[in-house]
Amino acid sequence: MLKPAHRPRRRSARSGQTLAGYAMLAPSIVGVLGFLLAPVLIVIVLSLFDWKLLATPEFVGLANYRELFGDSDVRHSFLVTGYYVLICVPGTTVLSLLLALLVDRKLRGMKYFRALLVIPWMATPVAMGLVWAWIFDPERGALNQFLGLFGIDGPAWLSSSLLAMPSVAAVHIWQFAGYNMLFFLAGLQSIPAALREASALDGANAVSHFFGITLPLLRPTLLFVLVTNVIGSFQAFDTIFVMTEGGPGDRTEVATYLIYDEAFRKFDFGYAATISVALFAVILAVSVAQFAYFERRTTYDFS
Repeated sequence: MLKPAHRPRRRSARSGQTLAGYAMLAPSIVGVLGFLLAPVLIVIVLSLFDWKLLATPEFVGLANYRELFGDSDVRHSFLVTGYYVLICVPGTTVLSLLLALLVDRKLRGMKYFRALLVIPWMATPVAMGLVWAWIFDPERGALNQFLGLFGIDGPAWLSSSLLAMPSVAAVHIWQFAGYNMLFFLAGLQSIPAALREASALDGANAVSHFFGITLPLLRPTLLFVLVTNVIGSFQAFDTIFVMTEGGPGDRTEVATYLIYDEAFRKFDFGYAATISVALFAVILAVSVAQFAYFERRTTYDFS
């Protein structure tokens, strides 16, 4: 007989908890709506206009997209971006995993070595680009002076059409390898020690243990690192702008640089927004493909 009298109180308590939950989520929801979804919608709307900054925006529908598909500069910049991503993502992932395996040891002073590896990620891209532009300088740069000690004439790294992109990509890898190492290190340390001991008892050597135990259990971490690396590589701009300004010629003119050029040099904000939407679509498609690939191949249960 008392149960019906208690139900309103329970419902009231649940309603209060629900409201409290939404109240705590409100700042995050406002942030996502205001700083993520709203800018995306504004850029999509802007891509439907012909807007030359000082002129009145004129609605042109899909005209910017028709121009985009026939624009050889856009095709070139996306190919350059793909080349940059293909160098940076595997390079950063492999190097960060190797660093994580190296520092996943209980040795004296190892924590200071780990912190040292993360420092490049803390540096501002502009400052780092200036330093590396000096290092790659063909005459006064530290790299060619070092090679000169061995009688080697170093090339003009950033003005060579062949070496400019790998040089810029190497800076990206150097900057983010230590940061991604932290995720792999956390993944390595979450693997149960019992699995390592069982593998050792079965006589597995280091290589078979890595490919048979460690790497499969690192797939959740690997997925995160790959997705964030792909997004970061597609969005790279600051360092490339400082080091090469898209040159020599247009050899390092990635999509973000083309967007900057259209928006702030040609003041064609409508067309720049169209290229931004295209870049967003490419990043989204690649990220979805990565999730789809790893979904059935990843386990989150180490028991």
